[in-house]
Amino acid sequence: MKFGRKTPPPRWWHSGDPGRTAFFNALSSTFPVGEKFFMTSVRHFRDGTPEPLRSQIDDFLYQESMHSREHVVFNRQAEDAGYDIAPLEERARRTIAWVKRRSPIQQLAATCALEHFTATLAHDALADPAHLDGATGEAKRLWQWHAIEEVEHKAVAFDTYLHAARDMTRLRRWLKRSTVMFVTTVRFHYVIFRNTADLLRQDGCNNFATWRRLLGYLYGRPGPLRLLLKGVFVYMRPGFHPWELDDRPLLAKSLALLEQPRSRAA
Repeated sequence: MKFGRKTPPPRWWHSGDPGRTAFFNALSSTFPVGEKFFMTSVRHFRDGTPEPLRSQIDDFLYQESMHSREHVVFNRQAEDAGYDIAPLEERARRTIAWVKRRSPIQQLAATCALEHFTATLAHDALADPAHLDGATGEAKRLWQWHAIEEVEHKAVAFDTYLHAARDMTRLRRWLKRSTVMFVTTVRFHYVIFRNTADLLRQDGCNNFATWRRLLGYLYGRPGPLRLLLKGVFVYMRPGFHPWELDDRPLLAKSLALLEQPRSRAA
C-alpha cells in the first residue's frame, strides 16, 4: 500500500493540534533508521533458525522495508509542510549507533524491546479509535496500516531471540531481555520527547499549555504512553510471550476497515 501521494497531510494533520502532530511526527522520524536496524539485527540470526520462523523472518524483513519506504515519504511531507526533520533523524541515528556498539544478541534484545513498544502502541491504536480520532484521512490510514502489520509480526524478533539465546539459562535470558528493556525504555522516552520538543519549538508552541494538553493525551485518555509503560511491566514478567495476547480478531476487523474504499474511510 501507498499513502498520501496525491493528498499530503496538512501541517497539523492530527486533530489540528500541534502537540499530537508533533508526537506522531517525532515517532515517524525514527522509523526509517530504526526499522533498518531491526532488519539487520534479526537478519543476523536468520540462517540458523528453523521453519516456520525463517519464513516469518523473511516476511518481517519485507514488511519493515515497506514501513520504512512509507515513513520516508511521510517525513518528507512533514519537511514540505515546513518542519526541519534532519535533527530528529540525526538523534535517532546517534542512538542506533550507540546500540550497534553492543553484541549482536544485545542488539536483538533491543529490537525485541522496541518491537514490543510498536506492537503495544499498534494494538491500542487499533482497539481504541480515540488514539487517531481527528487525524486526516490518508495519515490515519498510514498509521492504521502500520499498526496492523506491527501486530502481525509482533513475535518474530522475540522468537528469534529465544532461538538465538537457547543455550543460555532461563534466568540469564530473562535478565538480559529485561535489562535491555529498561535501558531501551529510558532511551526511547528521551529521543521521542526531545524530538517532540524540537517540532513544537519550530511551531512556537513549546510551552506549558501545549505540553499539558499533550501529556493529558499521552498519559491520560486515551493514554498511548501510559499503556506503553504498562506493557513494559508485562514484558518483564518471566515466561512472557507476545502472542499471549491473541489480537487476531482485532487484526481481522481493522484490516476490513482499512480495505474499504478511500472515499468511505476518509
